[in-house]
Amino acid sequence: MDISALLDLAESQRATIATAESCTGGMIAAALTDITGSSSVVDRGFVTYSNAAKMQMLGVSAETLKDFGAVSEETAREMADGALRAAGTTLAVSVTGIAGPGGSEHKPEGRVCFGLAQNGVQTETELVDFGALGRDKVRLASRDHALALLQRALERGDA
Repeated sequence: MDISALLDLAESQRATIATAESCTGGMIAAALTDITGSSSVVDRGFVTYSNAAKMQMLGVSAETLKDFGAVSEETAREMADGALRAAGTTLAVSVTGIAGPGGSEHKPEGRVCFGLAQNGVQTETELVDFGALGRDKVRLASRDHALALLQRALERGDA
């Protein structure tokens, strides 16, 4: 992933980006802001590891968390929508998952849900089962997948 190219594309479209991260703990925002000049595109990142933070900072509903859990496409959607709304950006990506170790039969290690919110476009969600790669590798794979979602949205030109 060429993050500089992603940022250049965003800047050429006057797009701005916010992140809403749980299991990645800020890794997406860090990857973006590691690039000099990224401040013209990256507005802010929300690290919402706890359910309370998801509700307070992003407006994720208690009902969604109760009915679907933190690791769900429904929660990822509300996280992305909340980040877009709170930041006032043109794009927001969210990630919530089970990096490991551990998990359960219904939510195994390596299961990660993503959201991509954009102005004027229906929010997309995606569930990816990376498998039990180990905590570090699941987090890195999640970061890279979220960056790829941003890249694809920018390439479509609907940001």
